[in-house]
Amino acid sequence: MDTKTIISKFFISGLHCPSCEILIEKKLIKLDGVEMVDVSLAKNQLTIEHHPSQKITPSFLNNLFKDEIYRFSSSPFKNSVKSSDSCPVDQTRPNYLSALLIALFIGTAFLLLNKTGFTSLVSVNSGSSLPVFMFFGVLAGFSTCAALTGGIILSLSQQWLSRYSQNSSNLSKLQPHLMFNLGRVLGYGLFGFILGLLGNYFTLSPVFTAALVILVSFIMAVTGLQMLGVKALSGIQFSLPKSLTGRLSDETNFSGRFGPLIMGALTFFLPCGFTITAQALALSSGNPISGALIMSFFALGTIPGLLSIGFSSVKFGGHPSTSKQFSLIAGILILLFSVYNINSQMAVLGYPGLENILPGVLASTTSKKDTINNAGLPPIVNGVQILKMEANARGYFPANLTVRAGVPVRWEITDTGTSGCTNAIISRALFTGQIDLTPGQTSVKDFTVSQPGNYRFSCWMGMVTGTIQAVDENGNAPPADLSSTDNQKVGGCGCGGN
Repeated sequence: MDTKTIISKFFISGLHCPSCEILIEKKLIKLDGVEMVDVSLAKNQLTIEHHPSQKITPSFLNNLFKDEIYRFSSSPFKNSVKSSDSCPVDQTRPNYLSALLIALFIGTAFLLLNKTGFTSLVSVNSGSSLPVFMFFGVLAGFSTCAALTGGIILSLSQQWLSRYSQNSSNLSKLQPHLMFNLGRVLGYGLFGFILGLLGNYFTLSPVFTAALVILVSFIMAVTGLQMLGVKALSGIQFSLPKSLTGRLSDETNFSGRFGPLIMGALTFFLPCGFTITAQALALSSGNPISGALIMSFFALGTIPGLLSIGFSSVKFGGHPSTSKQFSLIAGILILLFSVYNINSQMAVLGYPGLENILPGVLASTTSKKDTINNAGLPPIVNGVQILKMEANARGYFPANLTVRAGVPVRWEITDTGTSGCTNAIISRALFTGQIDLTPGQTSVKDFTVSQPGNYRFSCWMGMVTGTIQAVDENGNAPPADLSSTDNQKVGGCGCGGN
């Protein structure tokens, strides 16, 4: 170490994400006489190596970052209203109850939106026009895409906001969100071109996408808990090396727009049911130009919904008076979306979901009686049980069915207007592959349930589910809390809906 330099350490208040580290380091390293800067989010500490000619004190640092929320002190911050150098520290406490109620209201509205047939407004196929794909994207941006991609936006919003001062305009703070959506349009177009080029030589694996969604949802959940102030998780950081993130957020590289642009493009690989439908149609087109246009117009349609999420984060997350409240609401929403995403993918992977585990929930999916009479069982024709069900954009009716274990089943499913998500059914516990549905037609699947139990089936993205209860020869049903969705070991299912 150069003997002409000294090392000073300070405690920091206001750090909340890895981007805070980069922002402070970038600003300090530009000072004359400063050789090295290291900010630790886990320790809430700044270490700076500088020449004696450059005086670094808490007062100097607080004045340098007066437009940001960071405060510096020579000693650890306590639960007091002022720091050691008389710089005020924001000690306002957010309203936890109102944040919870707002988040639950938004989450409930989201679930109801998906249950009321909102997606039935449009259905796409290989012959649909580009404006139809764009409107299909609009629906996605306000429904299932809001759960996954919207959750990611909320997770990243604080990092993006930390690059701007409190005095920056909302339009400036919105730039990362604009670049994120631009990245989606460009990236979706590029990857759509590749899908069209690959044609039928490439298939989308539901198992792979389900595992990927679960992994991302887990990361989202950790981020949500961090935003809620869970200190035990403060040391966990899901971020790129500082050397790379520093370049991506450097003002000389488009003022940090490059990172959100790439992130937006990469959401192509984190698809919801709508996105996979568009991807499958781009794939089946067998034409790179058609594939690029299909995915680009779809991504364009998602902009209103996703940008509204981004604007809300800028509007309420960038002001000290509302940032804590917004962080609470966003954290709760991220947790809700994470649970929703993970629960949906459990059906795709063949594992029980919350409705199979939580007590009382199965009251709607199984009879309260231990024995089911013949009136509740499907008729037997030539030794085969005839099980009938209808499918549309809202779901499957009835969604809770009963069959006899050990007796062959002929499942007849009539499509009365399915959407891009409900147009195929999977159940890894009951049969291999998937049941493809066609509007106006009845699809048939033959299988046999070997033993009594509660078996889960779902659409091919796991968003819409149902159960088939198998009873023994005496009509005895399993207990309501029995989660036997994987009693029958079968192979994996096929690729996503077309």
